[in-house]
Amino acid sequence: MSAWAAVLAASFGCYGLKLAGLSLPESVLADARVQRIANLLPVAMLSALVAGGLFTSGRHYAVDWRLIAGVGVGAVALWRGRSLLVVFVLAIAATALLRALT
Repeated sequence: MSAWAAVLAASFGCYGLKLAGLSLPESVLADARVQRIANLLPVAMLSALVAGGLFTSGRHYAVDWRLIAGVGVGAVALWRGRSLLVVFVLAIAATALLRALT
């Protein structure tokens, strides 16, 4: 399978999932369980992406202390009540600064 075929297949799959979500009846979307899951799903997906970036390096697992420190800076900023954009910028800047210094 070529790279373009994979990109097209993924694009059509994402469009189909979005269309399926928009086609759900209002009674399903109003359910409390569905709303709770919908609120927690972005957090779970972002956590999976962060965990994948923290602990993988090619085909081996590796922990990058600079990235962990950047996530820590972001966690402190989030704990201090900063907006999500500020949290991301601080975490990225701390990680980049530590990588540039070492």
